[in-house]
Amino acid sequence: MKIVTLTIAAVLLQAEPSLSAFRHGLFTEILSNYVHKGFVDYKNLRNDKRLDEYIRWLATANPDTLPDEKEQLAFWINAYNAYTLKIICDNYPVESINDLHSGGLVIGTVFKTTVWDKKLVTVNGQVMTLNSIEHEIVRPRLKDPRVHFALVCASKSCPPLRSEAYEGSQLNAQLDDQGKLFFADTFRNELDAARKQAHISKILSWYSEDFGGSDKRILMFISRFLPPTLAEQINANSSDWDISYKDYDWSLNGR
Repeated sequence: MKIVTLTIAAVLLQAEPSLSAFRHGLFTEILSNYVHKGFVDYKNLRNDKRLDEYIRWLATANPDTLPDEKEQLAFWINAYNAYTLKIICDNYPVESINDLHSGGLVIGTVFKTTVWDKKLVTVNGQVMTLNSIEHEIVRPRLKDPRVHFALVCASKSCPPLRSEAYEGSQLNAQLDDQGKLFFADTFRNELDAARKQAHISKILSWYSEDFGGSDKRILMFISRFLPPTLAEQINANSSDWDISYKDYDWSLNGR
């Protein structure tokens, strides 16, 4: 009887990741249908009930039961992105996510009345905000700066939204690929080797401590996602490079 009990427990422990993978598979179906090269077809997505189905699963799922931090991080990235899509769909048409802040971006940031501060997210029965996912769970607890290339706030200057969900078993490859896509896109980042100038995303300024805190360390972090020749140039003389930050385009990443 004892052996049977242990076997059943082992099966139950293995069941949750399989359920998680199945549900993220549903999110992949949604993303593959409505996301093309990072741009979202919100007009048609808002009528697809599968997003509501995935949101309902997130609302009841317990990420703490997942077997490792990769699975948990994939869960939280997907949750952030799915709820962001849901928020835009619920308010569509909208020109920018900033239109949904109480008081606008500046006042909303000061008084914590942005859409990211509103309790619009439910996970495992707990009501929370998008900011709590990013700043209370993902960044301090799971500590992978590559998440800044994966969390998407529905704006053109955000990293491109993938046409697939994140999965724990593929997470390292997916996040590395996101970094390569992000820094290869000259709309978001421009690196001029001849002039030793980096005109890069404001994200790396807002979260500079996550990338090392100094211009040199930020460049060294970036280099891992760049073509080998450019990465070697940066690593050889990173102190000689000048960094500036691009203006952020908050217009909707719709198509």
